[in-house]
Amino acid sequence: MANIKSAKKQARRAEKHRMINMDRKSSIKTTVRKLLTAIEQGQAMEDVQNMFRAAEAGISRAKRKIMHPNTAARKVSRLAKKVAEYAKSQKV
Repeated sequence: MANIKSAKKQARRAEKHRMINMDRKSSIKTTVRKLLTAIEQGQAMEDVQNMFRAAEAGISRAKRKIMHPNTAARKVSRLAKKVAEYAKSQKV
């Protein structure tokens, strides 16, 4: 544990930010999981599109200090691919 007052404060801030970041990552994972479940269950395309937009927005916000921008882009790309495949299967 830190001995200097400013180091103690920084440790408190780091812990606070760690908890916030964990919460944000968790909410992104939940959104993605709901989207994938909706695709598996064959829900309406409109619902899937809305879930995809929500997941995409959450991931793009996470680019700032929560996950690497390339990781965020890869996740969005893979989700978009799955949604596109689902849309194609719905039209057939």
